[in-house]
Amino acid sequence: MNTSRPLHSWRCGLLAALLVGLGPAVQASAPNPLDLTTAERLVQTARQHCSALGKDIAVAVVDAGGQALLQSRAASVGPHNLEAARRKAFTSLSTRQPTLQLGRQARSQPDTAGLQYLPELLLLGGGQPLRQGDTLIGAIGVAGGGGPENDDACALSAARSLQP
Repeated sequence: MNTSRPLHSWRCGLLAALLVGLGPAVQASAPNPLDLTTAERLVQTARQHCSALGKDIAVAVVDAGGQALLQSRAASVGPHNLEAARRKAFTSLSTRQPTLQLGRQARSQPDTAGLQYLPELLLLGGGQPLRQGDTLIGAIGVAGGGGPENDDACALSAARSLQP
């Protein structure tokens, strides 16, 4: 008589019951993916910050997979800035750090200087990672704001708006 089968079924049942009970706890702690409503709010926050500096901007928000979720450009900003904003966001997501910091590091350290030759990376200030807690959920890029420090400040303002 094989008694291992009922024991196996009992263990599987217990495991299933535990997992069902943990489901809501696991879901509650998981970060929410970046959605269009949040991206619109981030773009508006970046625009408001730059507007206070007297600057119009181009803004791009990418999701955790690096895909553009939202891109927007003020009519007074050159069209090339829209692609620059997207690439800054992608760079920040890919490297998990602000692009102003990354660009300065790449220019001062020979070990990271080669990053400038990767086709999608743009080592100019204006890209900020977007986090929910410790989880990277996307990035924002700003271009056309009158220089890397302004672009960075506007992107940082938006990124900080996600924090509680």
